Amino acid sequence: MPQSVLITGCSSGIGYDTAKFLKQMGWQVFATCRKQEDVERLRQEGFTYALQLDTADSQSIHAAFDTVLHTTGGTLDALFCNAGYGQVGAVEDIPRQALREQFETNVFGAWECITLAMNVFRRQNHGRILVNSSILGFAAMPWRGAYNSSKFALEGMCDTLRHELYGSNIYVSLVEPGPIATRFRTNALEKFAEHIDYESSFHAESYRRQLNRLEAEGSVAPFTLSSPSCAMVCVRALTAKKPKARYLVTVPTIVFWYLKRLLPTTLLDSLQRAAVKDQGK
Repeated sequence: MPQSVLITGCSSGIGYDTAKFLKQMGWQVFATCRKQEDVERLRQEGFTYALQLDTADSQSIHAAFDTVLHTTGGTLDALFCNAGYGQVGAVEDIPRQALREQFETNVFGAWECITLAMNVFRRQNHGRILVNSSILGFAAMPWRGAYNSSKFALEGMCDTLRHELYGSNIYVSLVEPGPIATRFRTNALEKFAEHIDYESSFHAESYRRQLNRLEAEGSVAPFTLSSPSCAMVCVRALTAKKPKARYLVTVPTIVFWYLKRLLPTTLLDSLQRAAVKDQGK
């Protein structure tokens, strides 16, 4: 039997490219998307097992898992929690509803997918869990409070789960990308417009610089990697005999990983503020 994997957030970007690579390798790929039109597009591209799954909707998650397990006869080899988006805005400007939506999609949905997958993994005594975090899962940057917090939460969840899985044949890994060429900025812009009244904010001028970055065409950050490049790292994490706890992707992620361990907080803070300021020009 081919190995099976369920991937959330496959409409584009890292999830889509990871699904393509694994499909080419002969995996039974359950590629899921939030929107039904994206599911239909994937089916037309040859993804036989494309499904609808909205990580902000518990009923949708359970329905997708029921379909997967019915198709496989009750087994699943791997889960890649990739779905997510970034809510831009200063902490003081983020309304409770925006924060709730951010966590429903990025954290609560991933958590629920993992609990359902763990039922299968414990029963069969093997499994792989890969969670898409970010450089912002350990190095907080300004204007990203909601997104930073969601990724910090995922990191804490995975670190805890790694302890709880010790001695089993079930592995959990984090992939921590820096700048990747995806639709991330487009999606962030939509949520920013939906929730932030930036003209009346204390941070209005900073927001205008951020909007220049979000609306720009092409890469705006140095060392940006392509989505397929990051997807290849995800494939390595899902196929390694003994996967690592963390996979650092892009130069900025690697640099800030070590800077956080070496520099005093005040100096690291200034570098992180400068990184965002430079991208906002």
